[in-house]
Amino acid sequence: MKAVHFGAGNIGRGFVGLLLHQGGYELVFSDVAAPLVDAINAVDRYTVHEVGEGGRDTVVTGFRAINSAEHADEVIDEISTANVVTTAVGPTILKFVAPHIVAGLALRNPSAPPLQIMACENAINATDLLRDEILALAGDAWDGLASRAVFANTAVDRIVPAQPEGSGVDVTVEPFYEWAIERPPFGDQPPVIPGAHFVDDLAPYIERKLFTVNTGHATTAYFGARAGIDTIAAVLEDPSIAARVAAALEETSALLVAKHALDPAELAAYRATILTRFRNAALPDTVWRVGRQPLRKLSRHERFVGPAAEAAERGLSTDALLDAIGALLSFDDSEDPQSVDLQRMLREQDAAAFTATATGLDPEHPLFDRVVGVVAARQAEIGV
Repeated sequence: MKAVHFGAGNIGRGFVGLLLHQGGYELVFSDVAAPLVDAINAVDRYTVHEVGEGGRDTVVTGFRAINSAEHADEVIDEISTANVVTTAVGPTILKFVAPHIVAGLALRNPSAPPLQIMACENAINATDLLRDEILALAGDAWDGLASRAVFANTAVDRIVPAQPEGSGVDVTVEPFYEWAIERPPFGDQPPVIPGAHFVDDLAPYIERKLFTVNTGHATTAYFGARAGIDTIAAVLEDPSIAARVAAALEETSALLVAKHALDPAELAAYRATILTRFRNAALPDTVWRVGRQPLRKLSRHERFVGPAAEAAERGLSTDALLDAIGALLSFDDSEDPQSVDLQRMLREQDAAAFTATATGLDPEHPLFDRVVGVVAARQAEIGV
């Protein structure tokens, strides 16, 4: 069996690639970073180091890497004979992956089992986004290719921080992980991925993860950055910040209960597990890594406005989520282009214009005016 994985970075090697390796797949990493591709091809094994309680080291073998910017034809050939294609590149990069998959499907033996395609991104229904890009590129030719691929959405969760200097292609991760995959697209032949679990309805898993792990992680980062604290674990040592993070997650859990009928006690246990993970002092994770790309995280269907908007529509509390949005607006990192753009926009636009542009909320939405108030408060702080 063979898996082609787009994105040979830390998530690709330390999570998705690791589990594919454990499933017995020959691993082909595809990436555009030439030094990383060369480093992977210079070794015949790498180690995934789990740090924290219950952690262990796992050696990964049986892999190679291809520079898709320079050798797209090689990637396409690998896809044409692969069993699985996965991604961990970021939702906005999926459109650059799609052409390789379309070309690979065109070369595929029509009698071979369908290629199993899963986008493992921090986004809701990321595989659907990739499929839409593929269908748009294929056009009328898709009728002849449709039987050669199946698409399944996934929910992935593992904290993989910035790596220590000198670690090479080894990866340091937390012990916890979750990979939920929707079962129905595969029929009776799901991929062999030990540690992944297949579910009939993925939506609750995706939103539970995005609105708890991602919302909580980013909330911790933004309050921490505003307080001048560098690491995620250290941020939660401050009781006042820990309480604000917990309050935001209580609001997202209330939404999950109302929307998906999830069990409140199970969600409370899940929140406790997540916060324990964030407190893992063995992870060298910084507020600057977790907080980067604040404009994306403020967008309409992301981890703040997404749950807050749905909560407001249901008449649920959004006070703590708005508090977190206020902390996000204070995120000022000169090394992060989106942070620079965020601060520029706050200075150049009035509060209502900024809210409409950055959040995608309609002025008639019940959350809109409350976000405008938070934006105006931040602008007053910086003298706008």
